[in-house]
Amino acid sequence: MAWNTSANTSEASAAVPSNRGARPDRPTSFFPSGSASFSRPSLRRKIFATTAKADGARAQDSAQAAAGAGPYETSQVDVSGNTVFVLRYGKGPAILMVHGFPRTSLMWRFLAPKLAENHTVICVDLRAYGRSGIPASTDDHFPYSKRAMAKELVGVMDKLGFPTFALIGHDRGGRVSYGMALDHSKHVERLAVFDVIPILEAWSRSDARFAQTYWPWILLSQKEPLPESYLLGAPQAVFHNPFGQGSFGPEILEQYVSTYREPDRVHGICEEYRAAATIDVEHDRADKEASRRIECPMLHLWAEGGPLDTFYAKHGGPLGIWRQWAPHAQGQAMKGGHFFPEENPDDTAVLVKQFLSA
Repeated sequence: MAWNTSANTSEASAAVPSNRGARPDRPTSFFPSGSASFSRPSLRRKIFATTAKADGARAQDSAQAAAGAGPYETSQVDVSGNTVFVLRYGKGPAILMVHGFPRTSLMWRFLAPKLAENHTVICVDLRAYGRSGIPASTDDHFPYSKRAMAKELVGVMDKLGFPTFALIGHDRGGRVSYGMALDHSKHVERLAVFDVIPILEAWSRSDARFAQTYWPWILLSQKEPLPESYLLGAPQAVFHNPFGQGSFGPEILEQYVSTYREPDRVHGICEEYRAAATIDVEHDRADKEASRRIECPMLHLWAEGGPLDTFYAKHGGPLGIWRQWAPHAQGQAMKGGHFFPEENPDDTAVLVKQFLSA
């Protein structure tokens, strides 16, 4: 199949109702303000008892004011001792969408409604991010491995009544997603990953250029408390560099940054990066040595002119790497940088819809 973009990146601004008196790229109060750390059961019960009613009211207000989101629902899904925050749009066959660092489910606010025209779209916050729970970690970081997080999200979809679904992941969420397609193949009908290659492949090709570009891989995988101190000490700095910046205004930025003001959440995020430098590599290596393959249809989209577009030319580019893992992988480069699903939702939606309907 040929993957041709329909160049029209300006329509994202039309997603905001004109009578709101706000800039189109600056939707306010998209989700309920504030968030809670659920790593301790007593604290979790107290928070739910005192804030559930207020959060419900704020969620309703936010739904009415959401920038172009159309109708959606928010919920907390209890699964395997953790709580996962869920946004649900539309009706029809299910799509699960999984964000990356340093975003939350908010990053899908423009793309999800476009896909919800004929699908049920489920957007989740990963462990420790946004409004999801924060399971305790272990010395081997397994609770924050992609394998553990993938299993948790399969459980979420099962509880929501979707034993099978299409799967879309960006950045860290893309790595959770390809792990899910390997470990839970009977649940994943189609897989799309955005601007990532497998963890083992990235580390095995790392050099000074990689370290300077993918600084979160290096910094956030260090032993506690160095990376935690960095994120807590300068949370907005995460978004003021090529790996975090976006075209959104201060209201959206504040909702993203709120994750990085809570020590428990920051620790969980760092644990995921530690897992990516250790146990996730072991899992990938075992999968590759066993010749495990992603057999479902797969789409990979990556940033035009970005690291994946330029670093791996001698390996056949990102598709050349992915086809070692997913024989049916196809895709192309996209305008919009690392966060093209957020910055260029129109072109992204065109290709995803083609992929889902093929």
